[in-house]
Amino acid sequence: MEFNNWPLTNHKITTNLKLLNKAVSKCSKKKFYIFYRLIIIINLVEVLDRALLIIMAKWHGFGRCKTRLAKDIGKSNSAKIQSVMTNHTISVVKSLQKIKLIDISLAISGLGKKNCRRWSRELGIKKFNLQGKGCLGEKMKRQIIINKKFCIKNKIENIIFIGTDLPDLCPLDLFSTIRELKQNDLILGPSDDGGYWLIGLSGKIISKHLYLPFINIKWSKENVLQNTIDNFTSTEIKYKFLNNKIDIDTIIDIEKRK
Repeated sequence: MEFNNWPLTNHKITTNLKLLNKAVSKCSKKKFYIFYRLIIIINLVEVLDRALLIIMAKWHGFGRCKTRLAKDIGKSNSAKIQSVMTNHTISVVKSLQKIKLIDISLAISGLGKKNCRRWSRELGIKKFNLQGKGCLGEKMKRQIIINKKFCIKNKIENIIFIGTDLPDLCPLDLFSTIRELKQNDLILGPSDDGGYWLIGLSGKIISKHLYLPFINIKWSKENVLQNTIDNFTSTEIKYKFLNNKIDIDTIIDIEKRK
């Protein structure tokens, strides 16, 4: 998970990548300890509902991911960043899978089904599906429909979506989402670009308002988060925000982490 070992010739880029590595290291040491301590305490007083966590993952092929970032640091280095952040995400979510708070499903783009199966096995994730065509909203809605039988069979009502662009993602982020879904219908993790890095959906939304989180939204624009909230104005749902985070899409996003 070392960003600073990559063969980058630009000193500024190298320095900024070291900041990413520092964030991951800080998360894995301090916050992991806090997380497990909280698990011990809170499990004594309440039982949390298990959730299905769907990871929207893109294959880190050369020239096929992080195209905006590639303009500044090159296709090879942007692919390495995508790979490292994906592996970090998998490491974080597995910590919750071990204590049976979540089941994990990969939603993969950039590969065919055979290669998706191989990559999923390499990551240590049994369950996967292809993302399919369409905008991000269509892809997420499709994953809910695909996983419907699995959720019914395993008595899972809540579904959480995350991407793989967060080097400072910690188990505590997901644990907080699962806990808040006991009292709220919609959980959103705002991102610095006006979108969100996480969305948690309760059984109420999935069964009655499945279309609302994914319609009338111009994806990759600065008002995605607000549009999502606006879609629920006519409903009686409770929602809550998590902490703001920065998705890594450009070199500027890396520089903001200082």
